[in-house]
Amino acid sequence: MLTRIKELATTLEPNLIKIRRHIHSHPELSGQEHQTASYVAGVLSSCGLHVREAIGKTGIVGELKGSSNNDQWLAIRTDMDALPITEGTNLDFASCNTGIMHACGHDIHTTVGLGTAMVLSQLGELLPGNVRFLFQPAEEITQGANWMIEDGALEDVEAILGAHVYPTIPAGSVGIRHGALTAAADDLELTIIGKSGHGARPHEATDAIWISSQVITNLQQAISRTHNPLRPVVLTIGKISGGRAPNVIADLVKMSGTLRSLHPDTQKTLPAWIENIVANICSSYGAKYELNYRQGVPSVQNDSLLTKLIESVALEAWGSDRVITLAEPSLGAEDFSMYLQKVPGMMFRLGVGYKDKYNYPLHHPQFEADESSIVTCVVILAYAAYKYWYNHTRVLITDN
Repeated sequence: MLTRIKELATTLEPNLIKIRRHIHSHPELSGQEHQTASYVAGVLSSCGLHVREAIGKTGIVGELKGSSNNDQWLAIRTDMDALPITEGTNLDFASCNTGIMHACGHDIHTTVGLGTAMVLSQLGELLPGNVRFLFQPAEEITQGANWMIEDGALEDVEAILGAHVYPTIPAGSVGIRHGALTAAADDLELTIIGKSGHGARPHEATDAIWISSQVITNLQQAISRTHNPLRPVVLTIGKISGGRAPNVIADLVKMSGTLRSLHPDTQKTLPAWIENIVANICSSYGAKYELNYRQGVPSVQNDSLLTKLIESVALEAWGSDRVITLAEPSLGAEDFSMYLQKVPGMMFRLGVGYKDKYNYPLHHPQFEADESSIVTCVVILAYAAYKYWYNHTRVLITDN
């Protein structure tokens, strides 16, 4: 079966590259993926899949029934949205939409999802189980997964697979990570409220800028002494504003930032931990505060059995020299984790790096992806879907 899947994917490669370039040329922002969704629906329908549109607002669901009578589904998720970035690649198929670019590889993801559907649809009765393709909007604002879930995209789904491009891994290779793959991402907005006064008489005022500096310093120092160092937390205050004049003590400072963590239990403790430190400092110096803490998506925690499945499929398909075990997780966030709150799942890294030139990072205006990676990923996902059902992996997952 692997040979058949490879043959199909290789035959489709020229068409998949055309699809990718069309999607890359017509990027759309989160929640606005109307043209992309229509295009995806058309390709899926032409392959004989049952298509449901406007799932998760602008998302698409394509369903491919296998030969068994089982009513459960294996889901394969890809995301479709682009970023508000002006493209600087000078590619022949660069973005036609000013100020919008597929700088995170979602054009590759969407193409891989379509390619996997095209390959599996040609297996006919040889496909032993049901596969549901989730083409998700709004990953970049970490909202699309929830929208899809709310619209029933996971109904009767018992496991989910996904992939994300990575420019630091050469095209043709994949990265496998057991356990945590990405971080939980929370946001905070904090206002320190003091009392204004003349810069020459600080004792008559409550200096919001000085107190804010104490808050930031104490938060950074407390991380190393109040959190388990084996469960890291990264706090970044990325924006701060306050004050009206050089000789006037500020009565108001606003700041905002992000916290990244890897362990689910750690993420739960962070709001109270932040507020306790802020409250104690403000109380000590006579200030008040307003804290808006928003817990974002949790970390992607790869299921052990599904990770072993993808790893074995990648090794069988492409050999050990093209399968990389990732020693470290990323502190980036991925709303693929929201599906994992409902069902077991696994996400792997797809290498898209060029071997002969500099590879710009994700979200960079000059980010490019080596298109040879598309077939690599299509083969892995298609063969994994086949083996998932053929080897009755779902029984093991259910028992686990």
